[in-house]
Amino acid sequence: MNKATALELRSFAETIAKRYSSTSRACNHNNEAFSVDEVIPTSDHSAVINFKKNTGKIAVAFAYYINKGRSKGWKYFFPTDSHLNGMQAFLFYKLQAERANYSKN
Repeated sequence: MNKATALELRSFAETIAKRYSSTSRACNHNNEAFSVDEVIPTSDHSAVINFKKNTGKIAVAFAYYINKGRSKGWKYFFPTDSHLNGMQAFLFYKLQAERANYSKN
């Protein structure tokens, strides 16, 4: 990950923490406050962000970078177990597509 992208990610992580710490946020029934615990790069354009909550719990977000178009920049979501299961299956199909496409190069 280049330095500019990494710095943008760190700033974005702080923005997420601020958003989720809002006491007026929907579903923030416990008035939880979030702080960035750690940003873990997983590739040039993806990362895991660990947040500490004032309740002692941890929240984990997946961040990904889109580098073109109107959606350019960092995006994120908090994956559920169902999302993770789907992404594990996606890996198989992505590899199958790469395998099929290789001979066409």
